[in-house]
Amino acid sequence: MRTSSYLRRRDQLTTYFDQTAAAAWAALTSNEPVNRIRATVRAGRDEMRATLMSWLPEDLNGKTLLDAGCGTGALAVDAARRGAHVIAIDVAANLVEVARKRAADEHLQGRIDFRVGDMLADAPATVDYTVAMDSLIHYDEVDVRRVVADLADRSGEGVLFTAAPWTPALGLMHFVGRLIPHQNNRAPAIEPLHIPKLKKALNEELGIAGWRTGQLARIKSGFYISQAVALNRS
Repeated sequence: MRTSSYLRRRDQLTTYFDQTAAAAWAALTSNEPVNRIRATVRAGRDEMRATLMSWLPEDLNGKTLLDAGCGTGALAVDAARRGAHVIAIDVAANLVEVARKRAADEHLQGRIDFRVGDMLADAPATVDYTVAMDSLIHYDEVDVRRVVADLADRSGEGVLFTAAPWTPALGLMHFVGRLIPHQNNRAPAIEPLHIPKLKKALNEELGIAGWRTGQLARIKSGFYISQAVALNRS
C-alpha cells in the first residue's frame, strides 16, 4: 500500500536524487577521489552491500531479484554476476542512466532490466528475492512496515532491507532537523527507527504469511550507519 506520506517522501527523493544530488551521488558510488567524510560513507556502503550479498545464495542462476532503489547499480551488477536476472528500479532517472552505462561495461547483457519508477508500483508481481539497500531510510516506521510487507508479498524466498537505526546521535539530529525550515536543495531527512520494535512488528504482521526476521547486521563507518534486516520464509 502506497500511503500519502510514502508518495510525498518518494517525490522529495525523486527531486533530490535526480536533480540536486545526482552528480555527487554518481561520484560517491564511483572510484573517483572524494573527501574524507564521503570516503567513510563509501566504505560503509561497500561493506553493507557485501553483507547483503553474503546473505544471498552464491549461485543465483535461474533466480529473479528485485533491486528496489538501485541507485547507480552496484548491487544489481553483483547479483547479475552470480547469475540472477535483476529488475533494478529507482525513482531517479539520472542515476539509472549512470547505472545502465556502468553495467554495460560489465558485459551482462540481458541480465539486468533497469527501470525508472516506483519500487512498488513498477516492480514485477513475483520475484525470488528482493533487496532494498538504503532505499527505506527516509521513510517512517509505518511506511517501512507497509513497504516491506508489499515486498514480501511478491518475493518467494527472501527480502533483505536496511533501515536507519535509532541512536542518541541520530535521534538528536532528526529532532533538530525538524526545527530547521525545509530547503528545496536539502536531502530529505533520515528517519531513525527502533530496530527491536520494527523487528517485533514485522514478525507479528508477517508471521501469518510464513515470514520471520532473520539475520541482522549494523554497519557504521564515519558518517554512515545503517541496519540490515533479513526476512526469511519460516
